[in-house]
Amino acid sequence: MAGAARWHSPAAERNRGPILAELQRLLPAQGRVLEIASGSGQHAAHFAAGLPGWTWWPSDGDAGSLASIDAWCEGLANVRPAALLDVTAEDWPAAPPQVDAVVCANLLHIAPWAACAGLMRGGARHLAPQGLLLLYGPYIIDGEATAPSNLAFDDDLRARNPAWGLRTLAAVLAEAAAAGLVLRERVSMPANNQLLVLAHRGAAPAG
Repeated sequence: MAGAARWHSPAAERNRGPILAELQRLLPAQGRVLEIASGSGQHAAHFAAGLPGWTWWPSDGDAGSLASIDAWCEGLANVRPAALLDVTAEDWPAAPPQVDAVVCANLLHIAPWAACAGLMRGGARHLAPQGLLLLYGPYIIDGEATAPSNLAFDDDLRARNPAWGLRTLAAVLAEAAAAGLVLRERVSMPANNQLLVLAHRGAAPAG
């Protein structure tokens, strides 16, 4: 049964509601979205159900997660089968040629730094002219105190893998700028996370 294949992420369970609320505020009534690093699939299922006018393309770089994503999204007519997508690749053949939004949650701190540049380049390549790249996670922000829990999380990540760790907001935005994307809005989220709203440089705000 599909339920047996479902992975469960406590973090995704906690943050899916606040993220969906922001997606509903930021996005129009309908469109096409590519989700990068869908993980367990809990986000894809929750967001697709809460945005019924949107067609959802979940993806992940780990082939083992695809069955869990599909299991969580079973029965949702607006979700396409999960696809294997390496965010660092020069081409994303599994992604639709053009989407209205790219959503990525909690990837950059558990991936090599090259994933950030890959995400920005690929996102810019596949986003429609007025599209948004929505990037959720914890960041170290110059001029703002970093929560002790985030510092401890960063230490733990780097102990597990030296290529991992919390990224500075400035470095992430520099990679975005190199791909032609600019920060339109930064939203403070629960548990010391941020939602970055990125768009093509020069694109007029929607609405």
